Amino acid sequence: MSTRFDMATTDKAAYKALLGLEGYLQNISLNHIQKELIKIRASQINGCAFCLDMHTKDAMKYGETPQRIFLLNAWREAKELFTEEEQVILEMTEEITLISQKGLTEETYYKAKQVFDEATIAQIIMAIITINAWNRIGISTHLPIAK
Repeated sequence: MSTRFDMATTDKAAYKALLGLEGYLQNISLNHIQKELIKIRASQINGCAFCLDMHTKDAMKYGETPQRIFLLNAWREAKELFTEEEQVILEMTEEITLISQKGLTEETYYKAKQVFDEATIAQIIMAIITINAWNRIGISTHLPIAK
């Protein structure tokens, strides 16, 4: 599959705007592992090979274990490997990524309120929205996987 076009050069203003969200995410209260779990899980759901490749490598650079990455797609069956906060983040990631199914449910939102303040919940939502945008660019433009 060959790249259709390079979004960064074809629509510089739109790409720059999305990079602005990435800049914002660099300064939020989530740690690197939490952010990478969001990126990997959303990319698994969306099937974005480019983002999966990039973010699994990034997660490992930040100290994430291969076991947790391998089991992320089945995190509910491996809950003991993920903290309560991470489980809530993953649940939010799935529900927001699959927004047309049921959206962020009251049950999941309630769980989030038990472990995060509203500002952090807003940051999690923005992180999920951002990776979903990147996934859609990667898939739509056929971004190549780094070799």
